[in-house]
Amino acid sequence: MTDKVMDPNSPLHYPLRQYGMDHDLYNWSMLSNRAKVQWPNNKPLAVWVNINLEFFPLNQKGVPFKVPGGMTMPYPDLRHYSLRDYGNRVGLFRILKALDKFNITPTFAVNTELALRTPYLVQLLKSRGNEVLCHGWNMDSLHHGKMDRADESELISRSVNQLRDLTDQAITGWLSPARNQSQNTLALLAENGIHYCADWVNDDMPYRFKQDGLWAMPLSTELEDFYILGNNLHSEASYVEQINDACDFLLQEAAAQGGRILTLNIHPWLLGQPHRIQYFEQILSRLSQQPIWSASASDILQAFAVQQATVTA
Repeated sequence: MTDKVMDPNSPLHYPLRQYGMDHDLYNWSMLSNRAKVQWPNNKPLAVWVNINLEFFPLNQKGVPFKVPGGMTMPYPDLRHYSLRDYGNRVGLFRILKALDKFNITPTFAVNTELALRTPYLVQLLKSRGNEVLCHGWNMDSLHHGKMDRADESELISRSVNQLRDLTDQAITGWLSPARNQSQNTLALLAENGIHYCADWVNDDMPYRFKQDGLWAMPLSTELEDFYILGNNLHSEASYVEQINDACDFLLQEAAAQGGRILTLNIHPWLLGQPHRIQYFEQILSRLSQQPIWSASASDILQAFAVQQATVTA
């Protein structure tokens, strides 16, 4: 920056031009400059395992784009439709067995339409008592910039409130289908009593939006099973190696800079396959031997927030 006045006609001259990010959604800061965080029992690493329970409509509209993981062949794409359903009927139970074996706490991101369609899953979630966050209405109901605000408001309200009724939980977390948002999404989430949003992956630690009462809980895309196995087409052994590398590095960083968070975003239709579940178990086994705090997304955020009078990102 210089003292020279910028030409108002320059394409670089606009109201939100500023140091850091050119928007006003949150305050910008360096991760290494923030106050140290301490997790319960002096554990250096909090672990958030997020299990996605999703419904992909067979007749998807694909507006404004085809959702990642959705149908890929001409209608009716029964091959991929039934594979996604496989995750909710078969793969999920392998995932849960592995998590329970190693005493790892899951959080469930649930499409509300799936909860309406599958009472057995709702009963399972109720019996387990783990946290449920809202994953939107379904995986083809995308939030985007061309949506009318009133339409998006109705969609979010319907998604959140019906999931609250079905699960008997407060539902304070949100993960948008495809992590896509409009310019109104954050405000509408806050209006519907949501405390944290997992769409933004621009940090390793939570930070506060300027929207009243709303936090960002970054849920890593880079370490997601679909991204590594389905997008990057890496091997299952490479998936395990990448998770282990991230865990090792975050533990080292935590020793110098305070507590860190390792997030694993899991899709049962993908990782719950019989040829892959052993690799997930390898990850959990190794995590169980590390000094970690396994907790729900809300518990991690609460432990973080009480230590932060003002948090920026």
